[in-house]
This record gives sequence, structure tokens and C-alpha cells, in this order.
Amino acid sequence: MSDLSYLQYFLISIIFIWSGFVRSGLGFGGAVLSLPFLLMINNEPIVYLPIIAIHLLVFSSITVFKNNAARFRAHRHASMPDKFPLQQGTAEEGTVNWGYLKKTSGVMIIPMVIGVLGLITLPDYLMSIIIFSIVGFYSVTYILNKPFTSNSKILDNIFLAAGAYITGASLIGAPLIITVFSRHVKITQLRDTLFVLWFVMVAVKMIAFIYAEVDLQLIHQIWLLPCAALGNMFGLRFHDYIIKADTSIFFRVIGLALLTISIIGLVQNLM
Repeated sequence: MSDLSYLQYFLISIIFIWSGFVRSGLGFGGAVLSLPFLLMINNEPIVYLPIIAIHLLVFSSITVFKNNAARFRAHRHASMPDKFPLQQGTAEEGTVNWGYLKKTSGVMIIPMVIGVLGLITLPDYLMSIIIFSIVGFYSVTYILNKPFTSNSKILDNIFLAAGAYITGASLIGAPLIITVFSRHVKITQLRDTLFVLWFVMVAVKMIAFIYAEVDLQLIHQIWLLPCAALGNMFGLRFHDYIIKADTSIFFRVIGLALLTISIIGLVQNLM
């Protein structure tokens, strides 16, 4: 990214603020709702994905640790329930569904590794076409308010495997995985459970990046990490709101924006 203009750097910083906001607010979507915009500025997925991956490792671990600290505080003051009431999904049971994570990990690990290898070997323009196509398809489901649904164990496994592969390739497989997890994990545990899952998957991805000697863009982390932190701060507040409110209008607006960006990106890469 060394040859970009100041305006492009400014736009990238805004997008990473948006990425942090979405990630902490929804528990997913930090990549799928920001990568298309980043590729419009600089069409090199392999440049941005290590940055997004490191941000996810940092903020997912901080958020999960902070939320589960409430559990230990509540137990410590169990003798004073009126002053320190237990909160659903934190003190009583934790904010992470470890049992379901263990149950699904075997289905996702191999497709995820295959996806990582695909990202390393595919040329940038082809990876961009794949990303824009997937995001464009997702955007239509947001616009129509018809998210993926699954009602069987076989379909669950298909969605988990496909989502893991796409996550391994481009970090945007979350909507498929959310389809399954949202049916089996309480809403009060969903975000942090997903954060733990993303942390594990991204850690595998980072090992592959290091092994393949991919540039981790550590210099750009210096100024982009604070941008993501700012978005993360607002996203934490937004999360408390969305678990109680109807967000269909929000997702329709995002869907329209993503569909527009995806169409433009596909046209640019195919011409």
C-alpha cells in the first residue's frame, strides 16, 4: 500500500473504523462488510486479509475476556446478590458455548485449511472475483431479509464446511456459519462464541501466512489498529441495542450498498 494517495489512506482508515464497528456490534461481518470497499481502493485481497486477521485476533480476545470477567466477579460476590446480580449469559453460564464449539470444530477444520491454501495460490484478480461474487450473493439475502436457513444436521454440516472454506480463503464465510450457530446458541452467547471460533480459525490462517512468507503489513497495523479500536468501542454499545431491536432495515441498507460495490468490482475485474 506504499504507493497510495493520502485520500486513499484516509478512506482505508474510515473503512477499518467501520470494520471494527461491525465486528464488535454483530460478532461477524468485519470482513464481509468492509473487504469489498477496500478492494475498490486497492484490488489486492492478500494485502488486507492479514490486517483484518490481526485485528480480529486482538479485539475478539479482548471482548471475550472482558465479558467473561463479569462471571468471575459475580461468583466472587455471590454472597451479595442484591448488589451484584447475575446477568444472563455471563455470570451463570459464561458468554461462550464451549460445548457447541467443540461439537462443530471437526466439521470445519479441514475445509478451512483447504481455503487458506486456495488464498495463497490463487491470483489476486481471481480471488477478488470470488469475493465480490460471494458478497453480492450475501447482499441479496440481506436486501430480501431472507437469510440462509437450515433445518437438518446434513445441511448444517454443509453450511459449516462451506463457511469454513470461504473463511479460510477470504474471511467472509461468516453468514453461512451464522445460519447454523444462531439456531443452536443462545443470543446472549452468540457473539462471543463466534469470536472464539474466529480466533481459532484466524490463528490457523496466520500460521499459514507466516509459513508462506506473506507480508503481514505490520507497519500499517500501527495506524489501522487504533482505527479499528475506535469502531470496536462504538460497536460494543451497538451490540447491546441490536439484541433487543429489529435490525432488518439496517441490513437492507447494508445489502444495497454491498450489492452496488460488488457489481462495480466484478465489472472492473472482468473487463
